[in-house]
Amino acid sequence: MNLPPKVTKRAFERLSEIGAATEGKALRVAVEGGGCSGFQYEIALDEAKEDDLVLTGDGQTVVVDSISLPFLANAVIDFSEELIGARFVIENPNASSSCGCGTSFSI
Repeated sequence: MNLPPKVTKRAFERLSEIGAATEGKALRVAVEGGGCSGFQYEIALDEAKEDDLVLTGDGQTVVVDSISLPFLANAVIDFSEELIGARFVIENPNASSSCGCGTSFSI
C-alpha cells in the first residue's frame, strides 16, 4: 500500500531552527530526472503550490508536488548531521539503488 512520505521530528525541528515558516517558506522535496542513477532529489525552500501534498509539524511545512509523490511513496524525510556535513536526507524504499552522494537514485 502506497502511503505519503513521512517527515521526522528532527527534520521539522531543523526547519524551525532555520526559520523557514517565519519567511513563509516550506521545504520542497521533489524528484527530477537526471543524476548519476537516473533520478535525483531536489530539496529547496519554496512556497507551497496548489497541487502540492502539504505535510506539517512543529509549525513547519514540507511540500511534495503531485508528479514526485509516486516516487516518494512510503519514504521518510529526515535531517542528518554527520562529520561530512548536515543535510536533509530521504530514506526511499522505492529506490532500487542510489549513488554515494545520496541525492541520486534509480527505481
